Amino acid sequence: MVFIKNISYMLSHVFFLVFIYLFLAHRFSKKKTIAICFISCFIMNVLDYFKLNLFADSRLFYFFSTIVQIAIAQSASLLISVKRDSRVLFISLSASNYIIVGSITASILYICTGNVCLALTGNVLMHLVILLVLYYKIGNIFIKFCERDIGKSWWELCLIPVFFFCSFSCLAFFPYTLYEYPENILVSIFLMITMLVSYVVVLRYLHSETEHVEQYWKNVMFESYIKGLESQNYLVKQSEQNLKILRHDMRHYSAMIDSLLNQKEYDEIRSITGHINEVVDENKVNRYCENLVINTILLKMAELAQSLHIDLHPDVLVSDRIPVNEYEFAMVVANLLENAVFSVKNLESSKRYVNAKIHCTAEYLLLDIENECNKDIQFDPLTGLPKSSRGKGHGLGMQSVQAFLNKLDGNIDCFCENNRFKIILFAKFM
Repeated sequence: MVFIKNISYMLSHVFFLVFIYLFLAHRFSKKKTIAICFISCFIMNVLDYFKLNLFADSRLFYFFSTIVQIAIAQSASLLISVKRDSRVLFISLSASNYIIVGSITASILYICTGNVCLALTGNVLMHLVILLVLYYKIGNIFIKFCERDIGKSWWELCLIPVFFFCSFSCLAFFPYTLYEYPENILVSIFLMITMLVSYVVVLRYLHSETEHVEQYWKNVMFESYIKGLESQNYLVKQSEQNLKILRHDMRHYSAMIDSLLNQKEYDEIRSITGHINEVVDENKVNRYCENLVINTILLKMAELAQSLHIDLHPDVLVSDRIPVNEYEFAMVVANLLENAVFSVKNLESSKRYVNAKIHCTAEYLLLDIENECNKDIQFDPLTGLPKSSRGKGHGLGMQSVQAFLNKLDGNIDCFCENNRFKIILFAKFM
């Protein structure tokens, strides 16, 4: 029995580390990550040897050594992961529950058959089946779960694997094992089934909610895009109409200029030509860049700024074809500019301005937006991003910005100095 426990626990540690290796994005190189996993596995196996062999009669040592093993396992997950937040902890705690199923399976098979080989084979097969099913069926949900909803805490979700783990431990391992109380086998089986079903339901629900939020922001962006196109179309039609009137009146202006030339009234001629130039400039449709989607969004933001009497100073360098999804990029530009515009709309007229450098070339992406700020800004300690002061339901725009930048493996920096707020996004493509 001790032999089965030793091998079963060792397999659990190995599969746990394989699980977190597959389901977490790595902070370090492949070799360094494997080395961290190997060292963690070795230490946990040494502790197993002590509690199962040298101090097998000490329940106190068993309890505390198990706590240390849990701490090592979860620390290894946080250490190798690119991100270190509640979602990573949720995945590593879930991995502990998945691998405990294999250990319970080995105990049940040994109790029912008394065959060591069958029990260990069932242990390995159960681990493999769970790992492969999760990897191929809901592995993408795990990955998206880590990538999205930046800035939102998921500590409540961590309670799910914690309570499942405690339930499994009390039923099958501590203070009494299934070997001592085989009456708990049926309850353990149903608890395992409940856990697996619960995880699938919860993760699919999270996936659905995430898709819903993404769809909402896409609809917001497309609505803004359509309104921008409508505004642009209206401006074009209005300009065409005004230029038609100007062309119609040109013969009158020409006759007036000829008459004034004969009278040598050159100053009056200059006034007429100046008026003509003003009419032409007023009916010129602004074009910030060659990309239709980005240009449309910028026109919409410029219209918003003008309606609030805010000076928008854009420095735009965006080609017709860009190396990122232009709709996602447009949404990022719209979110950041809208935040900046609303933050200065109540300031005095001399401070109502937004400076925006928007560059996206084949080599890099750069957004540098600056505006006046006369209030304290609260930054999220987890993400470093500013918290929205506009109440519940706001702040998701910054999360979408962070998610977009994560896809590009870019950097974001925001700070407030000398009553000026500045946010910089940068990503290098080559």
